[in-house]
Amino acid sequence: MPPAAATDPQQDNALRLLSIGHYVLAGITALFALFPVIHLLIGVGMLAGLLDGGQAADRLFGLLFIVIALVMITLGLALAAALAWSGRNLARRQRHTACVVVAALACMMMPLGTVLGIFSIVVLMRPGVKDAFVS
Repeated sequence: MPPAAATDPQQDNALRLLSIGHYVLAGITALFALFPVIHLLIGVGMLAGLLDGGQAADRLFGLLFIVIALVMITLGLALAAALAWSGRNLARRQRHTACVVVAALACMMMPLGTVLGIFSIVVLMRPGVKDAFVS
């Protein structure tokens, strides 16, 4: 389905730039979300007994490293997926409320996410922008 035409070319350009910004931030977020893979590998090494003699305390810390790393990776990749999905919705002019929610979540990621989130919320709250969205 093609995007609904916005009445103002400036609005159209702003939504296009926000869509690109969401895609870029999604890529950066996905990259940084994979940093805890190092902790995951250390935890696997500790759990397998390859690091520091394989004592019971080392295995417990290894399990802790694995669980925390998996939670961080999962949450980071979920946030990256939400940003990419929001970028797609902005490009297609769909799901206005979902785009606002993801923009608010983006504000947590300083400094780029905060800037993008605030600009997104400001643009999405303009009177004519909601009318440009399909649903």
